[in-house]
Amino acid sequence: MVNGTTTDPHSTPQRGTDIRLTSLDWLALLLIIIGGINWGLIGALQFDVVAWLLGPMSAPSRVVYVLAGLGALYCVVIAPRWRHER
Repeated sequence: MVNGTTTDPHSTPQRGTDIRLTSLDWLALLLIIIGGINWGLIGALQFDVVAWLLGPMSAPSRVVYVLAGLGALYCVVIAPRWRHER
């Protein structure tokens, strides 16, 4: 703890403090964005970008799908701590 603030980026913020996202937080958000755009395109245009780029249900495309799912699960757990109260 330094000057009343903790250095842990996932600790509960004190009133008036900024929340810093870690590299893992940003990676999870990026994976969710990729997954969300892909699902939006599947729903609107029946076009799967991941399958188009990496092959339908190929090993690399399955890795992308799993990583997007893990990113979403990570955000479900950690996102409530990103709240910023003023």
